Amino acid sequence: MIDLRDIQDARLAVTPHVVRTPTVVSSAVSRRLGRRTRLKLESLQVTGSFKPRGAINQVLSKGEIDRGVVGVSGGNFAQGLAYAGHQLGVPVTVVMPSQTPANYVEGTRVWGAEIMFVDTIAEAFDAVPGLVADGWTETHPFDDPAMMAGNGTLGLEIIEEAPDLTDLVISVGGGGLIAGVASAVRAVRHDVDIWAVETTGADALSRSIEAGEPVTITPSSVAKTLGSPYTADVTIKMAQVVFEDVLVVDDDAALEAMRFLAYRGNVLAEPAASCTLAAAEQLGDRLGERPVLVICGGNVEPGLL
Repeated sequence: MIDLRDIQDARLAVTPHVVRTPTVVSSAVSRRLGRRTRLKLESLQVTGSFKPRGAINQVLSKGEIDRGVVGVSGGNFAQGLAYAGHQLGVPVTVVMPSQTPANYVEGTRVWGAEIMFVDTIAEAFDAVPGLVADGWTETHPFDDPAMMAGNGTLGLEIIEEAPDLTDLVISVGGGGLIAGVASAVRAVRHDVDIWAVETTGADALSRSIEAGEPVTITPSSVAKTLGSPYTADVTIKMAQVVFEDVLVVDDDAALEAMRFLAYRGNVLAEPAASCTLAAAEQLGDRLGERPVLVICGGNVEPGLL
């Protein structure tokens, strides 16, 4: 768990730089699920995802920085870290797989970050020690306490905007988002059911639980921003005692939910976010009467819709 005081401190640090995104009742989703359902629209955050919250807090936690910060990402963290550097006046280098979609590349460059392309995400992580030896300060896309605390600020907003929520449905890739948000919500409300959601092929958490130990996967899901090769240890431990369950939905269900949200709900949600709707539907009667679905990002690859 992430300490509530760390999340509150992170809120003071990141508030000048991020948007307080709305938590709204969706009539389309409420009709579909048969209960009053709110969406936390982090898709409206700067850079189109929740990542700036944690990235800013993580960069601030590094103290004095020499040349700049370096991070690995082929998705939303790249943009979040680039934005953090822009806001804080810190040079940023992102090591990125060469197959990264063009919208993520442009969304990173627009904030002034330098990009180093390599063939695979594994090679990207392998490149970081050399950059650190050259004076760059390493950041991590999810497995970092300051990153998680920054992400937890989203949870504080949910509690304030939807104080009567019964359930929180939130996706998990590397685990940095759910660790922070679940810690914030559980610190205030012990009675909220927290449901973790993965997609098939981006299911490192559920596979780790099944194996009884952390496992590494080769991500293959269409939900590329959930495609972490592993889940943070703190998140795996929280799954045993904090999460009600870990649900896995297939890519087709995530894509159908994405299109429903876009065409019926007027919400642009990438598959890593729309999978929460598919999972909520899968829950059936296990889902309470006032759920909140976290729409963690809206950076949809061209052609998916």
